[in-house]
Parts: sequence; C-alpha cells; structure tokens
Amino acid sequence: MLLHSTVLGEGKPFVILHGFLGMSDNWKTLGMQFSEAGYEVHLVDQRNHGRSFHDDAFSYEVLAEDLKFYCEHYNLQDIVLLGHSMGGKTAMMFSTLYPELVSKLIVADISPRFYPVHHDSILNGLSAIKFDEVKSRGQVDKVLSDYVQDLGTRQFLLKNLYWVEKGQLGLRINLEVLQNEVAEVGEALPSHATYSGDTLFLRGDRSEYIGVGDERIIKTHFPKANIVTISNAGHWLHAENPKDFYAEVMKFV
Repeated sequence: MLLHSTVLGEGKPFVILHGFLGMSDNWKTLGMQFSEAGYEVHLVDQRNHGRSFHDDAFSYEVLAEDLKFYCEHYNLQDIVLLGHSMGGKTAMMFSTLYPELVSKLIVADISPRFYPVHHDSILNGLSAIKFDEVKSRGQVDKVLSDYVQDLGTRQFLLKNLYWVEKGQLGLRINLEVLQNEVAEVGEALPSHATYSGDTLFLRGDRSEYIGVGDERIIKTHFPKANIVTISNAGHWLHAENPKDFYAEVMKFV
C-alpha cells in the first residue's frame, strides 16, 4: 500500500519522515522553505500515522519497505532523506538497505543505538480518552493533562485529533498497534548495517537522545557522518529552533 504524502515544489527530491506519534503536517513550514530553495519536498506519513494506512505489522524493516515502494511509485532517485526520531531510524535503515537511492542522509536527534520504552505515560493518556464522551479538543487536553504535564507535548499529540463525523472526534494514529509494538520504536540499527554516503546528524543541546557516547556508534554505521548541535533546542529541535535547523540542513545539502 502507498504511503500518504504532501508534495511541495519542484526540483531534486527531498523526503521528510516524522517521528513517533507525529505526522507529515508537523513539517509543513520547513517543507515549504525547502521547496522554495529548489527541492521537490515529499512530506510523508509513515504507516499507522497521519493519513497513511493502518496495519498490524510495525518495525523499521517494514517502514523502510514502505518508503522503498513509495520511491518506486514516484520514480524517486538520488533523494535527500531527512528523518526525525523514529523517522530518523527509518531513514537510517532505508539508507543502509538502499544506498543507491540516497544522495544525502540527515538524521534529527536520534542515534542508531537501542532506546528503552519511554512513551508509557503518553500512550496511557491517549488510551484514557473516551471518544464517546469527549466533544471538544479542550476536553481531550484535560484528559491528557493527567498523564502528560508538558503543554508542548500535549499540543503535539492533539494534532492527531480529527473529526470522524460531526460531533465525533477520533485519532488518526493506529493507537492499538502502536501501543502493542512500541518496543519496536527503540530498536537498534542492525550491527552490520552501514551507509557510506554523506550524512548529517543534528542534535538539540537540551536533548539527551544523542550523547557523547553515541558518537562512536554513529561513526561505526555512518563513517562520513558529521554531528552538529542545534542550540536552544530539545528533542523537537526543528520546531524549537527552526532557523538554525534550516540553516544547518541547507549548508549540508
């Protein structure tokens, strides 16, 4: 099945993959900027997210295969590939499997290593929403606030809400599968996987996702990798400091 996407501009293909519980819309502002710089930007919803299809299978292997089918469908070659968090892991996996399709790889705030499950409170909060009772985004936010204290994180999660029909809210994500398969999100890149093309890792200075100890493992899998720190930014570095994020990406591509 084909992934849903929004395509902006014309030029060299530039594919962007969102993170866990995110969607392509999260990247619309930066996507417009990249398109105005002369790229054909593909903002892609990964499976079980956004407007893409729902499926019980969920792993980086299948996410990479989804992207391969997407590239074949649109005849995309020599792509610039950018992925954030879970999308960064998908981008890493894809680049090691299909290096001939990737001209440059950009990974935002994630390392190839294993990460323990750390989304429990968020998933529990989303599961606590009774959609037969809530009638507004404000009511959903009130439920979530018992599980997720950070307002910015809740606003990010609320973007998954949509009106199924008049008076009936729902979530675009496939919550059941993502909850069951959440351990897959933290899986490490296979030990033998390497990509020898030009690679940029961007990390937020307030984020703990890429530490000093991650530099060695990054270089093992991606020998040409440069690691650049974005100031005044946490894990959502592209949203918290979009100006510097854009500048570093454009300098690289």
